[in-house]
Amino acid sequence: MKIHHHFSRIAHKYEDLRTTDLEPILFIKDKFQNLSEIEAADVGCGGGRYDLELFHHLGDKLHLTCIDYNRSMLNELIQNLKEHKIKNFKAIKALADDLPLADNSLDCMFTFNTIHHFKLLDFLKEASRVLRDNGYLFIYTRLRSQNKRNIWGKYFSKFNEKETRLYELNELEEILNETTLRLESVEYFKYKRIVELEWLVAQAKNHHYSTFYLYDEKEFEESLKEFQENIARQFKKLDRITWNDENIMLVLEK
Repeated sequence: MKIHHHFSRIAHKYEDLRTTDLEPILFIKDKFQNLSEIEAADVGCGGGRYDLELFHHLGDKLHLTCIDYNRSMLNELIQNLKEHKIKNFKAIKALADDLPLADNSLDCMFTFNTIHHFKLLDFLKEASRVLRDNGYLFIYTRLRSQNKRNIWGKYFSKFNEKETRLYELNELEEILNETTLRLESVEYFKYKRIVELEWLVAQAKNHHYSTFYLYDEKEFEESLKEFQENIARQFKKLDRITWNDENIMLVLEK
């Protein structure tokens, strides 16, 4: 699978390429402040950047199963968590729609910026099977409309046409209606970013979003050149390029 090879290639540097948002972690922490123990899973965990924050804010009461289909990403995760002296975890190579977890075994599940890589309905059915009654699933993602408003959607040629995997909220709600999970709330997040053009170019060249692997080499080079021209026209200070990134989190209860 092409996407699988993409993540294998960038696994060793993925944590440095992607921004980890703290706000959804703080929301989750507040949700579980009264629990003394939490049996949880992070599906599509990648190199573990969000898992580090989960352990930092939830502490020893968190017992986490980290699941990803990419072995290179799991190797990075194991190394990262062990370097931070974290022991309450296990790493499993598996698909999101075929989880090697027992029925009614978890208090909660997380997935951060990954559902566009899943067979979503099958994953949601698996989550419903694995969660205990009144258990929670937290889905952190961005909508297609949010993607169009970020720096790449606005100024990087063909970015929106290439990125067809994301959902809109009504589409997510329609899929949820086919499951036994209940949508408790939709949380909205907005982050102000201020960076240099040089940093943006490096991010694109390193394919920090998997969207960029959908370009062929010539397409990418032409689009990157046009992106730099667009930014130079739009922003007076190329060392202070400012925009807002947006995400949502679906809070689902079994």
